[in-house]
Amino acid sequence: MKYPIESTNPVVRTLIEGAAPQPARLAAARGVLPLPQADLLEALAHLASDADAAIATAARETLAGQEAGAVSAVLQSENAPRAVLDHFAAHPGVAPEIHEIVFRNPKTSPEAIVSLAENSTSTAILDSIATNQQLLIRHPKLIDAVLANPNRSPDAERHVAETRREFFEKERGAEQIANELRAQGKEAAAEFFESVESDLDFEDAMLIAAMIEVPDADTDDSWMGLEYIEELYEETDEQRKHALHKILGELKGEEGDVSYERVSMINRVMMMGMKDRVKLAMKGDREARNILIRDPNRIVAQAVINNARITEQEVEKIAAMRAVPEDVLRTIANGRQWARNYAVIHNLARNPRTPIASVLPILTRLQARDLIVMSKNKNISDAVRRQALRLSQMRKGG
Repeated sequence: MKYPIESTNPVVRTLIEGAAPQPARLAAARGVLPLPQADLLEALAHLASDADAAIATAARETLAGQEAGAVSAVLQSENAPRAVLDHFAAHPGVAPEIHEIVFRNPKTSPEAIVSLAENSTSTAILDSIATNQQLLIRHPKLIDAVLANPNRSPDAERHVAETRREFFEKERGAEQIANELRAQGKEAAAEFFESVESDLDFEDAMLIAAMIEVPDADTDDSWMGLEYIEELYEETDEQRKHALHKILGELKGEEGDVSYERVSMINRVMMMGMKDRVKLAMKGDREARNILIRDPNRIVAQAVINNARITEQEVEKIAAMRAVPEDVLRTIANGRQWARNYAVIHNLARNPRTPIASVLPILTRLQARDLIVMSKNKNISDAVRRQALRLSQMRKGG
C-alpha cells in the first residue's frame, strides 16, 4: 500500500521521495539522522519497503529496535502517521501493548487490522478485535482472520461466530429464500423475506411464504404514525408464549379442535419478531389475518385492517370480536369503505369493546328493530342503550 507523506518536515519528504542522496537515505534507515521521533518513524516506515534492499533491511531493523515507550507515544497521537500505524500492526513480534494502541487508533487501516488479527499471538488483542462488533460488521474479513488464528480464545471464537451468524449468514439465508421464491413466481413473498428481521430457517420461511399475497406496491404503512414508535420493540419470550396461548384459546373456542399442523404454523408465526408480524399482517393471506387479528399487540392487530386484500366478510367478523383492541374497532368505524355494509356497523354497535364515541354516530344508521333489541341488551353500556331507546322511540313518533 502506498501511504501519503504526513510529515511537514522537508527532510523527511526528501528522504521518502528518493530525492536525497543514497548515503543520506541509508543513514536515515539506520536511525542516525537527528530527526524528531514521529518524523523518524514515518521515514523508517516508508523506507522499510524501499526498492533498495539495503535501505529496506536497515529501516526494518531500526524500527524493530525502537524503544517501546517512544513508539507508543507516537502511536497514541491522533496525528500518528498511518504508515507507522500499519507497519507496527503488520508485525507479530511487536509488544502486545503497542498492538493494542495500534488497534485502538482510528487511523489504522482495516487491511492492517486484518493482518494483525491473522498474525497476532496475543489472546488479549484477538479478544479486543472479536468484541468490537461494529468493526467486524464493517470489515467481515476480520471474522475469518480471527477464526483462522490458532491463538484465539474460546470467547473470541464465540463472539465472531455469533456476529457472522447474526449479520451475515442470516442475510445470505434471506437472500437464498428470496431467490427461491422468485424462481417460483412468488414476488410478494420474496419482497417480504428480503426485509424480514426474524431468524427463520428455510422450512419455516417457506411455510410462512405460502401466506404472503400482498406485494410492496399494494402495502400502505402510512397509518403507522409517530405515536406508535415506542411500541416497535421486541417482546419477551414469555409475552410471545402468552400471545400464542391466547390465540389458540380463541380459535378453539370458535372452531373446535385445532390440528397439530396448524398449531405448529401459528407457533412459528408468533415466534417472529413484532415488526415482522406487522409486515405479515399487512401482506399475508386470510389465514395470516385470522391469526394476527388476535395478536395482543395492538399495532399488529391494526396492521391486519390495513391489509389491501382484507374482505368485507372478514371485517364483519372482526367487528363482532370481543378480544380485538379498541383501536381496531375504531378504525373500522371510521372507515368509509365499510360504512355501507350494514352487517359491519351493526356488529360494531353491538360490540361492548367499540368505543362509545364511535358507536353513537352508528346508531342513527341502524334499523328500528335493531335499535329496540339494542335498547334491551345489557351487555352494552347504559349510554348506548339509552340512545338506542331514544332513537327507536323517535322512529315511532314517540
